[in-house]
Amino acid sequence: MSAPDLTDRPKGHITNLPCHVAIIMDGNNRYGRQHHLHDGGGHVAGKDQLDLITQHARKVGVEVLTVFAFSSENWRRPPDEVALLMQLFEQVVQDQVPRMLEQNIAMRFIGDRSKMTERLQHLMQAAEEVTAPNAQMIMVIAISYGGLWDMAQAAKRLALAVQAGKMSVDEIDEVSMQQQVEMGDLPPVDLLIRTGGEYRLSNFVLWQSAYAELYFTDTLWPAFDEAEFDRALGQFSFRERRFGRTSEQVLEHETNHKPNNLINNQNNYHYLDQVKKHV
Repeated sequence: MSAPDLTDRPKGHITNLPCHVAIIMDGNNRYGRQHHLHDGGGHVAGKDQLDLITQHARKVGVEVLTVFAFSSENWRRPPDEVALLMQLFEQVVQDQVPRMLEQNIAMRFIGDRSKMTERLQHLMQAAEEVTAPNAQMIMVIAISYGGLWDMAQAAKRLALAVQAGKMSVDEIDEVSMQQQVEMGDLPPVDLLIRTGGEYRLSNFVLWQSAYAELYFTDTLWPAFDEAEFDRALGQFSFRERRFGRTSEQVLEHETNHKPNNLINNQNNYHYLDQVKKHV
């Protein structure tokens, strides 16, 4: 896939609703301290909030939800906290599978699994396999993930293909790179949300978010509710995404490509109208 363009959206998709939303879930520890929770209590509260937001994203029509659970840099945290998080991830995977099956959501995991326990790796693989047929939404959880690592791994695979004579150096381009990075078969990120008051991407889905709209909020992740998610979607709906084109070209495209199936889309339009009133 080359750089995203206006013509990439599936026929009938509502243009001002993001297809792929990514979230940097920041602020669990600060939330725990503010609310005097026990050690790891902020992370537990964050896990519960993820369940809520996942259900809401599915309800409003988001097709892919990607969340940053544990970065490649998070291995530098205190060993006790890392151990607690790994235990929590095991619990999350086990708890999520029945919910994903009930809600028709497919689960995927991205990141370097080599540092994880065999038990966690097994749970992740089993969750992916059993939920793969689900088609309502795809939920991607990034664990031990870094955008630089992702692109380096993709470049390494391309280099090995050249070395093996399977492709030439001249064949390496955006399309071949896209095929090698994580989530290469999914739509690019449309909207990237970061909670917790920080204004940086922290090495998260750098390739996949090349054209993403950014939304930053001071709200700590365990307090990030449906209303805050709606405000982010509302902000997105007001932004003009040109992908290098002019505003006139965008208007012409939207005029000529309105969804034909208004009956199936009327709930989404009503939802977006309600969201815009609260932005």
